[in-house]
Amino acid sequence: MQEMERLALRLRDFARARDWEQFHTPKNLAMALSGEVGELLAELQWLTPEEAAAVMDDPAAATRIRGELADVFTYLVRLADVLGVDLLEATHTKIDENDHRYDAEKYRGSSRKAPHRPAPKRQ
Repeated sequence: MQEMERLALRLRDFARARDWEQFHTPKNLAMALSGEVGELLAELQWLTPEEAAAVMDDPAAATRIRGELADVFTYLVRLADVLGVDLLEATHTKIDENDHRYDAEKYRGSSRKAPHRPAPKRQ
């Protein structure tokens, strides 16, 4: 069993032991994920780019950031588990699509959007 699978199982067991599975609908988990992303954003909201890049140098801020990242990751893993999505496979597929869509030479240093072009199927 891979680490992601172990984590999903641990979160599933955690929810089951508390009878929280009834609340862990895709909608509720997506909303909770959004809320946690908002809390992460609040930690960085008014920082300059330089301050944001150095935020982990402040032990108190680093603790808060780690906690918010863990909350975001927890809800993401739980949502993927409830929906039956393999996050690693989905991520590799998305990277393949973006690799096809954003030619490295053509888009180097650019933030412009590329037209959507379906990627060839992954082997």
